[in-house]
Amino acid sequence: MLEADLPTDLDTLHDMLRQQQAAMSRMQETIDAQQATLDASSAEIAHLKLQLAKLRRQAYGRKSEKLDRQIEQLELRLEDLVANEGIQDAKPQKSAPERQPAERAPLPSHLPREEHILEPAEQACPQCGGNLKPLGEDIAEQLEIISSAFKVIRTIRKKKACACCDVIVQPPAPSRPILRGIAGPGLLAHILVAKYADHLPLYRQSVIYERADVVLDRSTMARWVGACANLLQPLVDAIRRHVFAAAKIHADDTTVQVLAPGNGKTKTGRLWAYVRDDRPFGSTVPSAAWFAYSPNRQGVHPQQHLTGFQGVLQADAYAGFNAVYASGRVTEAACWAHARRKFHELHDIRPTPATEEALRRIGELYAIEAEIRGKPPDERKRVRHSQAWPLLDSLEEWLRAKLLTLSRKSDTAGAIQYALNQWQALCRYCDDGIIEIDNNAAERSLRAVALGRKNFLFAGADTGGERAAAMYTLIETAKLNDIDPESYLRHVLTHIAEHSINRIDELLPWNLAAQFASRHS
Repeated sequence: MLEADLPTDLDTLHDMLRQQQAAMSRMQETIDAQQATLDASSAEIAHLKLQLAKLRRQAYGRKSEKLDRQIEQLELRLEDLVANEGIQDAKPQKSAPERQPAERAPLPSHLPREEHILEPAEQACPQCGGNLKPLGEDIAEQLEIISSAFKVIRTIRKKKACACCDVIVQPPAPSRPILRGIAGPGLLAHILVAKYADHLPLYRQSVIYERADVVLDRSTMARWVGACANLLQPLVDAIRRHVFAAAKIHADDTTVQVLAPGNGKTKTGRLWAYVRDDRPFGSTVPSAAWFAYSPNRQGVHPQQHLTGFQGVLQADAYAGFNAVYASGRVTEAACWAHARRKFHELHDIRPTPATEEALRRIGELYAIEAEIRGKPPDERKRVRHSQAWPLLDSLEEWLRAKLLTLSRKSDTAGAIQYALNQWQALCRYCDDGIIEIDNNAAERSLRAVALGRKNFLFAGADTGGERAAAMYTLIETAKLNDIDPESYLRHVLTHIAEHSINRIDELLPWNLAAQFASRHS
């Protein structure tokens, strides 16, 4: 309203002022309500993230379908809340308080760039009509995805006949990963990675492909998976030889549900992971992971896996390894992460001075490890002797004294007793620079299995578990060597059919790492 339009009557002006104040008050109430809703939503998001973190930690150690459903429900709720924030971000903001945008990481440099150059519409200065000259430019990048598309490769082999005789010449048919199969190496690699790395069962993949008007039924893809596992087995065997040639390996296992033949019920099988990762002590030897399946957790299975291995085995306190240690060929190294976890779980539920002190002391040991990660074995051993050993002696003395003050049936006493029972194996890392403080290398390798546990309902036999072990061996080893698993499997499936078996090591991930790195440079 212009000043000339204002009334001159003082009472009218007061009424107008009161109306404006009331309108502003209502607007402020609306803003406050929106802010309160936003604050409540943010608080709920933070709470849900905390719950998810706790459940995921529980799920990795003790899995159940009820826990799975609870995690899924929380994740869906979290997605909805964050999506609601996205709606608010998309609306034009008038007077609501601005939210600081999260700092974004730059988009990957190896991705192709498609430039859209926008020139000013004005050909001359809109103010004076003068000539315009370049001043600079503003650049903004947006991440986009190219929809995956199927294509058909038609191989046409021309024939030629001699004009003088009856000889006919024709180039030989190129090899295929699956004899007379219609699936190319790229499609096969995509199916394998989707199933075992991205946790998409074949029936879900079938639905996705059908949206592109390509019908690939589950049974067809299942046969392809079996054929690929058989074709890739020499590579899996080569990785196993590499892993068990190490002086120190990590071992762990997890459950998988398998359909028992005949009765339609499920039984619990095991996937075992054996990891060679020497990077923490500065070695350049390639890292690798070999997986094995067994129908149960009897000690005979790891004993068979470790036949011929000599060196240090870093694992949890599983009794099935005792026969391996008793042979004298293998030295036991325990895991401080397992010992710490027992105190941490108690501290999460009901913090006590004892659990807090135990976690503090163990944290001091890990702080030393952070300083010497990547250092040579001799230096790691020297630092551990001078810094970690005194802390370990003090910790043992404190644990034994604390144990005398606790009831034998208390959970804290159980956590202390676990550490003391494993004390010699827990301290072994101080005397050998190639040993780690914990078994996290093996635990990390099993995370993908824990995430994709629903994939392991195999019809009729344990062969599905054996195929899964083979695929996880290749996928996790590719990851350990910083290679995209799908690109790696595409390359291998393109060449392995015609590759000499006595040169199979040429197709191991680390021997192809430079080739894949050049594609991204």
